[in-house]
Amino acid sequence: MLLPTGALVLEPTADGSMTLFSEDFGEWFHSRQGAYTEAKATYVETTDLPTLALAPTLRVLDVCYGLGYNTAAALTAVAQVNPTCQVRLIALELDPRVPRQAVEADLIGGWPAPVQDCLRELAATGQATRPGLNATLLWGDARQRIQQVEALGFQADVIFFDPFSPPHCPELWTVEFFQRVAACLHPQGRLATYSCAAAVRAALRLAGLAIGPMNAAGRRWPGTLAQVSPGGLAPLSLQEQEHLLTRAAIPYRDPTLKDTAAAIRQRRQREQAGSDLVPTSRWRKRWLPPHEKNPAAR
Repeated sequence: MLLPTGALVLEPTADGSMTLFSEDFGEWFHSRQGAYTEAKATYVETTDLPTLALAPTLRVLDVCYGLGYNTAAALTAVAQVNPTCQVRLIALELDPRVPRQAVEADLIGGWPAPVQDCLRELAATGQATRPGLNATLLWGDARQRIQQVEALGFQADVIFFDPFSPPHCPELWTVEFFQRVAACLHPQGRLATYSCAAAVRAALRLAGLAIGPMNAAGRRWPGTLAQVSPGGLAPLSLQEQEHLLTRAAIPYRDPTLKDTAAAIRQRRQREQAGSDLVPTSRWRKRWLPPHEKNPAAR
């Protein structure tokens, strides 16, 4: 993936916190309904991280660290429920400008002071170490960095999976990338993502994970919770199950983990064009009101 060079524009969200708009990807980093709220509700609460933090140790993998809010919400929750918990956190981020701008513009001011200190150190040096915390921020293409994490034998109790959307960043939603991410998930661990796209859910399944819906704060559609065992997951609705039988469920693929976004999109489009699966338009007609726009159907 090429290092982004477009502008990062400050944008307010409904809960009073700020986010950024990426001109390169044409998307906001967070839900406009609340950036801090999304970090807490979509990632920390849905993975039940506060309960997991009652254990002596907690391992967290933050895929697409961005402004650092998901990491901040996790560290805040740990401090509240079990200050003695030993946290090992690894985060992946392509663009070093993003966390640094979050610090320089004081977008992190709503988090507790010790958490702010951690975010500042990560943005500046990629490392934050103190009693109870060993945090590392790895810069660069997440497709290569995840292989480093896997080589360490890292097994996350919680994975926050928060790239830009599949149409804009298909490189990080492929079967092959999810396979590498799944290899870094503890057998009892949980992966949370805001996306409910059929291609994403199909790729998670092909990577060996069971899936279920979850609340995604500030979004009209549910997110996805994934884990090795299906136990404890909410069932998919009939609408969601039928969605996985349509051409929308044909996943993105990147066999070498080096293809461009255009090549990955074109590969999927060719596979969809030759597929015998039900057209997504038929599913949309059955389940959605006229003119309803559903990002999950992409």
